[in-house]
Amino acid sequence: MNAARRPAIRRYTGVLAAAAAGIATLALVACGGGGGTQVDDTSVSQGDWTWALPLSMPLPKVPVNNPMSKAKVALGRFLFYDRRLSGNGQQSCGDCHLQSLAFTDGRATAIGSTGESHPRNAQGLANVAWNATLTWANPALTDLEQQMLVPLFGTSPVEMGLTNANLPTVLQRLRDEPRYPAMFAAAFPGEADPWTVGNIVRAIASFQRSLVSIDSRYDRWERGAATLTAAELRGLNLFNSERAECFHCHVGFNFNDQVVHAGTTQPRTPFHNTGLYNVDGLGAYPGDNLGLITMTAVASDMGKFRAPSLRNVAVTAPYAHDGSVATLEDVLDNYAAGGRFIAAGQPHAGDGRLNPYKSDLIPVIQLNAQDKADIVAFLRTLTDEAFLSNPDHANPFDSAASAP
Repeated sequence: MNAARRPAIRRYTGVLAAAAAGIATLALVACGGGGGTQVDDTSVSQGDWTWALPLSMPLPKVPVNNPMSKAKVALGRFLFYDRRLSGNGQQSCGDCHLQSLAFTDGRATAIGSTGESHPRNAQGLANVAWNATLTWANPALTDLEQQMLVPLFGTSPVEMGLTNANLPTVLQRLRDEPRYPAMFAAAFPGEADPWTVGNIVRAIASFQRSLVSIDSRYDRWERGAATLTAAELRGLNLFNSERAECFHCHVGFNFNDQVVHAGTTQPRTPFHNTGLYNVDGLGAYPGDNLGLITMTAVASDMGKFRAPSLRNVAVTAPYAHDGSVATLEDVLDNYAAGGRFIAAGQPHAGDGRLNPYKSDLIPVIQLNAQDKADIVAFLRTLTDEAFLSNPDHANPFDSAASAP
């Protein structure tokens, strides 16, 4: 990219007020999450929140019933890291989303508050505000407020473990925190009783939208403020070439192919079968991780999952929807081979290269060892060290100085 295309940083003060089509107000326990939002670009609500973004990065879409504010983000940060929000008081959102790992957990699959294993790998939260869908394979979960009800109240598997029965106890725990009354009042001014699940969800969603990662060495190189090595530049060129095919699913400022922003009217939400499995020779994936087919019942959706963003990918191992790919080098090997072959006698044995539902974007790719090393070198430039250590994103309970 030449200097003329390298973006500057721009600042947006206030929030785009979206015209919401069919957004339901977040309920207490019935928990009807908001639906998709539509944005009226001519309507801007001034507030105290500032987006500082490069010119190449559009404003995120923010629901009309949950505008950004500093007070809401501050409260959401505390709630995100508060273990008292789980049914048994043993786990917070932050226990499965560690800042140092770009808000993943380093495990193959997540473990809930009761010790139950999740079938899926915990996804990163960097730039999550721009994701068109928010789980590995559910096209219906399109906003953070809606999605958050799943880990809070889900029963299969149990994550945070909230139920109708324990909810009053959980809310009382939060009421007993001396810092929270003033924080809830500031985040939701004018409400006689702001202690609701809806407000908890709105606050945490606001904090999650604040998790913006735009200062990797690659970003600085785009701005003309850093250099890339010869290997990294070769990797970048390969990444964006038809030879390596990476850019088809990992494109644009967020390095994924499901992006929504304030100006989006018809978001694209593709899902992909990458040939990881073929357990019966007919295309099947392991029973607890069938992919999009679970939601659609369409046979060709077997094994289809969302392509994650590659921002900070070097610190988010292991990879794939089930954490079954250990390293970036292994990821490249699987893609170069056109899918993964698992020998007989191993769990989920089969030849994913022959999966009949595999995406056409996963052919055999002629990459030698140097090519793969160069692509991995480029991917490591996407690590945003400032994001991984930003005190505004850190656990506030770890520092007495963070008290409001």
